Amino acid sequence: MTDKPSVLFVCVHNAGRSQMAAAWLTHLAGDRVEVRSAGSAPAGSVNPAAVEAMREVGIDMSAATPRILTVDAVRASDVCITMGCGDACPVFPGKRYLDWKLEDPAGQGVEAVRPIRDEIKRLVEGLIADIAPAPSA
Repeated sequence: MTDKPSVLFVCVHNAGRSQMAAAWLTHLAGDRVEVRSAGSAPAGSVNPAAVEAMREVGIDMSAATPRILTVDAVRASDVCITMGCGDACPVFPGKRYLDWKLEDPAGQGVEAVRPIRDEIKRLVEGLIADIAPAPSA
């Protein structure tokens, strides 16, 4: 068992929003948070516009792959953040659930994905401040 918080990001295809959120959290929090992402109906690959948008800010998501949402992933997470997947996420007592209202980047070019990427970063920064603030020096 670990004492660090764990976060699960969930969207329908696990190809855009949840992948960007997981990449931001990993990048910004480092090893202070355990990060997972999944989708209720995963796509075959991560959205190339999301990969490019994240590459523009120095984060490489090219090796990421969409994963199916499992009950075990939810059970193993302290915080479950949904992004437009409706009721597909199982609910367990004692877990914290957040729903982030974000535009779906599916089928959009990198220009349309950039503001979504930036909003996700802002939300992730707030999440980190809440669940895993940096240790004071």
